[in-house]
Amino acid sequence: MARVLVVGAGLTGAAGAALLRGAVRGSVTVWDKARGAGGRMSTTRADRGSADLGAQFVTCEPELAGPRLSFYEELLSHGILKPLTAPVEGMVAREGSCNYVAPQGISSVVKYYLELSGAEVSYEQHVTHLSLRDGRWEVSRKAGPPEEFDVVILTMPVPQILQLQGDIVNIINESQKQQLESVSYSSRYALGLFYEAGTGIAVPWAAQYITDNPCIRFISIDNKKRNIESPEAGPSVVVHTTVTFGSEHLDSDPAEVQQIILSHLQRIVPSLPKPSSIKCQKWRYSQVTRAVPNCPGQMILHTQPLLICGGDGFTRSNFDGCIESAMSLAEAVKPHLQQFQSGC
Repeated sequence: MARVLVVGAGLTGAAGAALLRGAVRGSVTVWDKARGAGGRMSTTRADRGSADLGAQFVTCEPELAGPRLSFYEELLSHGILKPLTAPVEGMVAREGSCNYVAPQGISSVVKYYLELSGAEVSYEQHVTHLSLRDGRWEVSRKAGPPEEFDVVILTMPVPQILQLQGDIVNIINESQKQQLESVSYSSRYALGLFYEAGTGIAVPWAAQYITDNPCIRFISIDNKKRNIESPEAGPSVVVHTTVTFGSEHLDSDPAEVQQIILSHLQRIVPSLPKPSSIKCQKWRYSQVTRAVPNCPGQMILHTQPLLICGGDGFTRSNFDGCIESAMSLAEAVKPHLQQFQSGC
């Protein structure tokens, strides 16, 4: 019986686990260091409202999606995704592309795949070491005893793979290390502003791309963007900073950063009421600006026992890139599982 561990409950990890369902004679476990599912597709909940602080839309370009088109169709058929109908100012759409939103929050996409996978999912599991023990991987974490697995799939941002300790340090060869070190990410901050039920926010748009502000790049009335109105839930506003601002303030005091963003927001939308609560999110690894050369979708670090990594750092930073990596991971992992099919 094989024990498979997926590290990272973002889109690639969740979809990869779902694609392995039925292929594993044994169990699939998903660990994530955060308190909930989603990774950069997370939805924050507060004051009976919610806000997508990471990814805002899912964009499908049918001529590029190819075999991945069925993933969009499945999510649409289940109501997880719906077409974006709310007005978004300054959005540049490629011809033939379709934009979708997740009415229940963008994390509902990831949760759908986790549920589909049948995996045992545990949060607040921060993996620190990977070492070889009698033909298996011993995986250590900050809290809890080490556990052993037959296959380990790493889907966290590439710099976090390179921070892992144990035998993995010597297992990654020089060529692989250079490729992994070449991956780069943009950084940015996101603010979620939450309001009491019944609060009105008088702007003509659901979201707006800002081009003339050094701090703010994007503002969204999140519930309006997702086209959901509820008398019980208050509205929420999401603000994304520019990449330049994110990089310059990456290691600044979050409270100070929050005040700077709020002061810029006040100038852009002076009519905005005072929120009942605010969440400030730093995305150190926001979007991939340079992927692993030739975008392979995954990289095998060790064959027996299997250690493999994937994610948008091996493709590109969007839904399609994550699904492509998940498919590539599943395709590479399945042959390694055959040795366990007759085991007990």
